[in-house]
Amino acid sequence: MSYHFNKIEEKWQKYWAQNQTFKASNDSEKEKFYVLDMFPYPSGAGLHVGHPLGYIASDIYARYKRHKGFNVLHPQGYDSFGLPAEQYAIQTGQHPAITTDENIKRYREQLDQIGFSFDWSREVRTSEPSYYKWTQWIFIQLFNSWYDEEADKARDINELIEIFSSEGNTQVKAACDDDVSSFTADEWNSFSSEEQQRILLQYRLTYLAETEVNWCPQLGTVLANDEIINGVSERGGYPVVRKKMTQWSMRISAYAERLRAGLDKIDWSESLKESQRNWIGKSVGAHVNFQILNSKFQIGVFTTRPDTIFGVTFMTLAPEHDLVKKITTDEQREEVEAYVQASAKRSERERMADVKTITGVFTGAYAEHPFTKEPVPIWIGDYVLAGYGTGAVMAVPCGDQRDYDFAKHFDIPIKNIFKDIDISEEAFAGKEGTVITASDFLNDLEYKDALKKVIEELERIGQGKGKTNYRLRDAVFSRQRYWGEPFPVYYVNGLPQMIEKEHLPLRLPDVEKYLPTEEGEPPLGRAKDWYWSTKENKVVSTPEEGHEGVYPLELNTMPGWAGSSWYWFRYMDPQNDAEFVSKEAQEYWENVDLYIGGSEHATGHLLYSRFWTKFLFDRGLVTVDEPFKKLINQGMILGTSAFVYRLEGENTLISKNLIGDQKVQAIHADVSFVNASDELDIEAFKEWRPEFKDAKIITENNGKYIVGREVEKMSKSKYNVVNPDEICKQYGADTLRMYEMFLGPLEQAKPWNTAGITGVNSFLKKLWKLYHDGEEISVSNEKASADSLKTLHKTIKKVTEDIEAFSFNTAVSTFMICVNELTAQKCNQREVLEPLAVLLAPYAPHIAEELWERLGHSESISTAEYPVYEEKYLVESTKEYPVSFNGKMRFTLELPLDMSREDIEKAVMENEKTQKQLEGRTPKKVIVVPGKIVNIVG
Repeated sequence: MSYHFNKIEEKWQKYWAQNQTFKASNDSEKEKFYVLDMFPYPSGAGLHVGHPLGYIASDIYARYKRHKGFNVLHPQGYDSFGLPAEQYAIQTGQHPAITTDENIKRYREQLDQIGFSFDWSREVRTSEPSYYKWTQWIFIQLFNSWYDEEADKARDINELIEIFSSEGNTQVKAACDDDVSSFTADEWNSFSSEEQQRILLQYRLTYLAETEVNWCPQLGTVLANDEIINGVSERGGYPVVRKKMTQWSMRISAYAERLRAGLDKIDWSESLKESQRNWIGKSVGAHVNFQILNSKFQIGVFTTRPDTIFGVTFMTLAPEHDLVKKITTDEQREEVEAYVQASAKRSERERMADVKTITGVFTGAYAEHPFTKEPVPIWIGDYVLAGYGTGAVMAVPCGDQRDYDFAKHFDIPIKNIFKDIDISEEAFAGKEGTVITASDFLNDLEYKDALKKVIEELERIGQGKGKTNYRLRDAVFSRQRYWGEPFPVYYVNGLPQMIEKEHLPLRLPDVEKYLPTEEGEPPLGRAKDWYWSTKENKVVSTPEEGHEGVYPLELNTMPGWAGSSWYWFRYMDPQNDAEFVSKEAQEYWENVDLYIGGSEHATGHLLYSRFWTKFLFDRGLVTVDEPFKKLINQGMILGTSAFVYRLEGENTLISKNLIGDQKVQAIHADVSFVNASDELDIEAFKEWRPEFKDAKIITENNGKYIVGREVEKMSKSKYNVVNPDEICKQYGADTLRMYEMFLGPLEQAKPWNTAGITGVNSFLKKLWKLYHDGEEISVSNEKASADSLKTLHKTIKKVTEDIEAFSFNTAVSTFMICVNELTAQKCNQREVLEPLAVLLAPYAPHIAEELWERLGHSESISTAEYPVYEEKYLVESTKEYPVSFNGKMRFTLELPLDMSREDIEKAVMENEKTQKQLEGRTPKKVIVVPGKIVNIVG
């Protein structure tokens, strides 16, 4: 029977769906295993062949674990809020929910066609109210929590209120705003409710604050750093400026050390861990306060090298620093304001990356050196970032290249740290009646001792203290968008209040347009009904003047990462309307055993996910403090782009091989117009690009136009996208699955080459023939040969080792060798072919299911036990001896391994090939090394 893969695959995909073959149970007695893919965003373009790579790998492992007897949770859903759907809504007026639903249907069709073993009964979508109800609820838990640094965990805000009521805040060690004022218990109890709420906002894990953000006017929204490329928005390429806005933020910085330390106990690649460590960026040093001359203000600076303080030549503030406006002199104001305005147009990434350009402006103000009491000029420069450290640096040109370059560029006199500098007696407790010097102070101390001494002295004079700082900053959590989770927040006298759990979800309202209002408010400002009634506990229309109990709702929405920071917990218990996940489900599934996704999420998504998990753990809502035990970043499948070449200044296209020294412009051509021999379908190309309809075409002598080829990222803009639907239609899903694994190591980038897929397709046809004699299934119940059993068990051994090591490409090669050997052996024994089908099932599940059924089984092959490797079948019983004459090997002879030296010599000498070589001569001696060689010396 021929291998009709389209019919076979359609049949088994329907069977899996009808029978819910891969539905996981929450009360199984089996050991659990949780396999997860990173949440996909359903774009309108659908999947290309690069997208399923990680899904195929995770599916192979999930199927393998089922065969090994595990209760496997392998769910799928959609991260369905996001900017692309909103931008499409702005352009077309169509509600984002409609386009999102259409995109999801398209994704589902494609995913089903590839044959994934997802438990679709657990599907979640972040844009569904039943899901974002719980995202809103988690936000409320964060709002109602504070971080106790002594206990090193989040606690209920009511416990902090009790401490304030009985002790005040002087003994509280908490992650909080820098400018918190001290108060006693009596003072706290005398504060008004509004005053208390404002103070609590300085301690809450999610809080309102004026923050420097990346503002994109054309998109009308704040963008995260990873949504900006080269100073413009990734979506649309619009300019981005730095702007101060009142935003919701998450106090992720409270978890910096735990996020850093937790990396040591999870099975992630070292490169991925290092990315997170660098992002968290732990630094140990000192916080130093410089008093600004003739002012009540101080500049706080964090430095990892307080021992260089005597080399401070000037100070630099970030252009956005709060003090810039307050300290700039009238003479410098115009120049400073122009510089601040210009720097606002550059993103933080752009400023950090630009190490060559030196710019800055003098404010006209001076600070006082804490030890020498000398004036230190204060500059602003955009190489200093407001959100990093304190937004200010003490510049030591004799110890830092960038500070040196800045000083030289602006001709600022440089102080030498190694030169004696007088230190005021008031600042340093030297011998009475004397003035000491910097070298006396440091006294050639070792680095650590010098650091310690400077910090001790700063603390003594009240102008600094030792401090550990982190690069990780609190995460801005507001977006001026429509298509996102609404905040469960209303405002009373400008102070945020939370909607009670029983009234969630707060659903997105309808709006006429998805753009900001004419007054600059976010799109939700256009909603007719967007006020909260505390009497009716529901959303109501704009209140009449003086109407009590009706308050404005938050106009911002949550960012895209809100729903994706906890979704794996929801998969454990997706239909639960009473809890985000039940205690029983969470205790059973715990966390994700294997997580596979792209390296683009190495910092953002993974840090936020770990932060939310640790928070939920602190509050006793989950039993784990890390979400993902093992994580693998799959590499990218690259596209092989095609190029036509236009002669410069002419409407002439020239074939690649004829270019020579001529100047040409390379133009992308759709790869669908190019065959495996790199020949362009000229008429199809002209139809596609009308501007070349009348172009002159210079072809090869055979009349063919040869395109150029280049490996690039697979994307629509490069016209090198390969649709998996077409591959499945032409070659089958099993071929696609095995070919993607065959391309190379999972974690490496590799180019797609459709021409190479025929080899995998031929392998599956050969596999099919192994089980058939003509049109009929032909499998014998007789004992298999030793050779066939050897082939099977070495395949079991290698494939199992490969799958455990995620070396799927070498496993596919092993299958090919196995089928070739079994074909040569004319093997058709059930003893070999039945376990082979199970072994192959994770990789090519459709053909495996069909063969399993044809072998007489009524249940899905996914229920079959995984084949057991038996070493006895690989133990060699014979040895192929090389037989040499006077040191030259003439032939080989296979003999039993257990033969004695004498028996080996006898068997060799009696062999007709030996007699022919000797031609009647008697050898002088016969050298036999059992298990190795035989050498006849004549």
